[in-house]
Amino acid sequence: MLHRLLLTLILALALNASACAARRFEAALVPLADQAGVGDTYAGIRLLGALRLAPAEINSQRFCGLSGLAWDEDAGILYALSDRGSLFHLQPELNPQGHLTGIKLIAAYPLRNALDRPLRSPYDDAEGLAIRNSGNGIQGDAELLVSFEIRPRVVRYSPTGLWRGEEKLPALLRDPGHYRNPNQGLEAIAVDPYWGILIGTEVPLLNDPSDQVRLFQLDGRSWNYLLSPAPESALVAMEVLPDGSLLTLERAFVAPLRPLIISLRRTPLPEPGGVAPLNVTDVAVFDSSQGWLLDNFE
Repeated sequence: MLHRLLLTLILALALNASACAARRFEAALVPLADQAGVGDTYAGIRLLGALRLAPAEINSQRFCGLSGLAWDEDAGILYALSDRGSLFHLQPELNPQGHLTGIKLIAAYPLRNALDRPLRSPYDDAEGLAIRNSGNGIQGDAELLVSFEIRPRVVRYSPTGLWRGEEKLPALLRDPGHYRNPNQGLEAIAVDPYWGILIGTEVPLLNDPSDQVRLFQLDGRSWNYLLSPAPESALVAMEVLPDGSLLTLERAFVAPLRPLIISLRRTPLPEPGGVAPLNVTDVAVFDSSQGWLLDNFE
């Protein structure tokens, strides 16, 4: 399972979110770095490959601006979410060594609202993606959880984008006035078998310290998560590991001519509600100024 998770994170689809001109879908292998290749180990993780995916259009859905990924073990499908409210089904192709060699785009669906209509702005800014029932051996019972910015909410969907209901957020997260920027809201979401749905904001809430975000449960309890010291680092994704710890992804972007830094980090989850920040440690840090091929990983 962990190798699939790392595949999902390193896949992170090197796709420029602003380049959405539609053309035929293509997936091209790209090097991960000048100093490291596929199959190499870096900072304790094994690099499984990277692809650059060309913007395309399928079923009237623009394949670009990807913001979330989730793996369905039972169906063998990698779900990809766009920040324009589209859901894509992908099938990664691996060689016998488990290295990523290609990927197929097999289906696309618009996310729909409770009236069964495709989402429209400002309600379509989908950012975080998590999955339930992805590896229980039962075909067809997967449920996707999507977190949104601009109009903060968490919605349950079928794998074909059908609305199944909305989770009730803590009052603090329901009010857009508590966010520093409406476009830096509910960026990260995960499902923990013990704690339930976990939600993290991209940057600290308006009245919180500038160097830490809070990870929330739906009942309002939270943990304080200390961000990486990289300038402007922000929480963009998280996954629960089999041992119960949390794997997080941070992106630090200041300006086009400054280094882009992606941090993969890990933290245990003790009983929530404590004042002290979580004990977060770096797993691997990727810095574009050191030869790593990076993009807007989300």
